[in-house]
Amino acid sequence: VPIFSIVALGVFARDAGETAVIYVLIGNVVLSLMFETLSKVANNFAFMRAVGTLNYFATLPVQRLTVVLATLIAFFLLALPAVLVTLIFGSWYLGVSVRPHPLLLLVIPLSAFPLAALGAFIGVSSRTIEEAGTPAPMLPIGLPPLGPFNIPPDRLPEPLLWLGWLSPAQYAAAALRHTLIGPITPKLVAVLLILLVLSLCIGLLVSRRMDWRQA
Repeated sequence: VPIFSIVALGVFARDAGETAVIYVLIGNVVLSLMFETLSKVANNFAFMRAVGTLNYFATLPVQRLTVVLATLIAFFLLALPAVLVTLIFGSWYLGVSVRPHPLLLLVIPLSAFPLAALGAFIGVSSRTIEEAGTPAPMLPIGLPPLGPFNIPPDRLPEPLLWLGWLSPAQYAAAALRHTLIGPITPKLVAVLLILLVLSLCIGLLVSRRMDWRQA
């Protein structure tokens, strides 16, 4: 889906200028991250709940938050190849010069964790695997139109710009634009703090929502 989106949007973005092309590239890198973390983590937690894996973990001397973090880290690592392929193809196809900054090593996990945690919340809140399978794939499609994700802000109506402040995908895209394209500005610190807070808040909600027998 991200590759197809790059090809389709790239046809129009090239005529709209360099900024539009950059937004298309970074937006679809985040879209790849969303498909590989949000939807798959949601299905994984729904599966663990359905087959009793969470009940098994509850018998072990581990905390709920530990299970959540371990799952998020595992799916984040599995997502990296898809993200890398999207970035390499997109930068070549769109002709964008990518200049990775060392802070990218911090930005990528901070961008992935709130998205994956949102998927985990869907998974633990769903009564069946099928119930989780409906909203999980729809969110990677529904979140991008909210805010300047893969479309520059000057080409969006104001209501979508305001709604974008509620989308973790917008902050992930902003952080990746800073560290993949540049320049690095103080705004990056604010974006990273927001991503960190979102990760912690959603992660805590997931751990509280999980079925867990008390010792």
